Amino acid sequence: MYSNQDMKISLTMMGGIYQTKQGMAQSRKCPELVPGLKMGHRNLTRISFDKRVVSVIIHVMKNLSALLRSLRIRSWTKNLFVFAGILFADHWSNPRALGITALGALGFCLLSSSVYLTNDIADRKRDSTHPEKRNRPVASGQLSVPIAAFAALFLAALVLCVSWSVAPTYAMVLSFYLVLQIFYSFGLKHAVILDVLIIASGFVLRALAGVTLAMDTGYTDVSISHWLILCTFFLAMFLAFAKRRSEVLALGEKASGHRKSLEDYSITLLDEMMGIATAASIIGYSIYSISERTMQLVSTKLWLTIPFVTYGVFRYLYLIHVKGHGGSPDRLLLSDKPLLLCILLWVVAVALSITLFPGNPAV
Repeated sequence: MYSNQDMKISLTMMGGIYQTKQGMAQSRKCPELVPGLKMGHRNLTRISFDKRVVSVIIHVMKNLSALLRSLRIRSWTKNLFVFAGILFADHWSNPRALGITALGALGFCLLSSSVYLTNDIADRKRDSTHPEKRNRPVASGQLSVPIAAFAALFLAALVLCVSWSVAPTYAMVLSFYLVLQIFYSFGLKHAVILDVLIIASGFVLRALAGVTLAMDTGYTDVSISHWLILCTFFLAMFLAFAKRRSEVLALGEKASGHRKSLEDYSITLLDEMMGIATAASIIGYSIYSISERTMQLVSTKLWLTIPFVTYGVFRYLYLIHVKGHGGSPDRLLLSDKPLLLCILLWVVAVALSITLFPGNPAV
């Protein structure tokens, strides 16, 4: 049988269990009597809430990062063509003119980013098979289509609303550019040769946008020569054909699956068209620099800047044929130091030519 000591142990254990149950029951009725349990529940709730907040913040940050990459900020260098009007009109040292043109370039940057987002949405399936474009946020699924579409619509609406209220002529150029790029994204990009002509027209519209913005804001003396427009057009064609050449080489037999127009391009054809566009751009700039209009309105010594243009074009050809680049003009512009230095020296040379040797109406 049980000893007295065993009986005491049993009674003590039963009492402890009873006290524990009684304490739990009492804690339900009066939580303040068991503060430890109550604080533990609060801490667990707070930790769970904090985890949800952190998860939401991480999700938002990932979407913002993907959206910023989809805006292709590095490609905004193309919009430097907006400054061509005030540069050749000798307003490059005017702070107000520079500020207005910078805002106009920013507007074009945001609108072009809207076009990039639209293009990524339209090409997301084809881009997923491209060796480089498959890493784009929309193609890889890092950025959802609804968010990309909303951002594209918001940017386009913002830029057009502001520009139409401030500079109507400039807004007309922006609107035409947007419509042209929408047609390009949803069909015309697959038309051989026509796709490159549309890309080149986009660069011309950038230059015209800078001129129209200057005129809308009171700089009526700002204009652009038809020779300079032709030079811009052929130079842009050269860059676009170089990009198509890079795509044909990179994709090989899969080129037609990525873009229908690539099926009709060959390396030989692209090399020939690049040669024609290269010669036309250099000749166009040379004729512009020595034309009577340029001598009278811009500078009598602008022809001194021809070597910079020639070297820049030939340097780009060297990077294409020897180094195997050409797929991304903006990347080459920022990564190749000789090319970047050449462009900077050209800008300085143009500014000095206009300042030291201004146009002479008597010429």
